[in-house]
Amino acid sequence: MKYASKVIATLLFALAITGCTGTPMKTQNLDNEQYTVVGHSQASATGLLLFGVIPIQQNNRFVRAQNAAIKAKGGDALINTQVQENWFWAWVLTGYTTTVSGDVVKLNSVQ
Repeated sequence: MKYASKVIATLLFALAITGCTGTPMKTQNLDNEQYTVVGHSQASATGLLLFGVIPIQQNNRFVRAQNAAIKAKGGDALINTQVQENWFWAWVLTGYTTTVSGDVVKLNSVQ
């Protein structure tokens, strides 16, 4: 019985320290000659934390918002990026809404 409790404790500890990982937002360092500004765009994405521990579309909301902002203008990347986050609470969940805004650019083709 002691062995089983040690195994369970070890597994729980391993789970706790690995946690959940998210996808990082990709940014690019571009020279002015490498792109054409298409326009300003903004998009939001929401993730939920059910019962305070179960993530639902939580970890990739930054990337989803960034991709939606870029897609809205038909560009390739986002520069001058700003990120804003708001949260809301309901009885069994907490929601996090991330808004990403910036200037959408179209990358110039290399000739």
